[in-house]
Parts: sequence; structure tokens; C-alpha cells
Amino acid sequence: MKRRLLLLWAAAMAPALAQAEFDANTASRADLESLPGVGPALAQRLLAARPFEDWADLMRRVPGIKAAMARKLSAAGLRVGGRAFGSAPGGEAG
Repeated sequence: MKRRLLLLWAAAMAPALAQAEFDANTASRADLESLPGVGPALAQRLLAARPFEDWADLMRRVPGIKAAMARKLSAAGLRVGGRAFGSAPGGEAG
């Protein structure tokens, strides 16, 4: 019985625990600043450089974002054109 209740609770909470995804082209300043490693200065650079064609474009035009940071941001839910880093042309694989 306890296990069943725990499973029901976990199923009910899953949507609340799901990782939020934000697109770099439409995310608010607050959304961007909620990502690990993104403070006010980097959020401002992202906002000022929009729109981005793809991850390669973002990395080329936003100082401070190279492949390692792009991977970290993508893992935290940032998307460019709906795509995770490395998932499409313009997104470095690996």
C-alpha cells in the first residue's frame, strides 16, 4: 500500500519536476538567468544578440559561450530553434 501511494505521488509530481526548456530566441531575462552559469551580464549579451540561426551562430556572436558552455546550457534546457546543442547542423557534435 505504501509503495502504491509513493508511486502515485511520484507520477503526480513528475510534471512539476520536469526540466523546463527555453529557446534562446524567445526566453525572458529571468528564464535565461535561471540557467546555471548565466548571470545578468551573459543574459544581457544573449538578449542583445538575438535572433540566432543555430548554436554555431549563438557561439560565434555571444562572447563567453563556447562548446563546453553550450553543452552545459543545453543540458539545463536551453534550446536554439527548438534544438539541443549537437542535435542538428550548426550544433557542434560531441
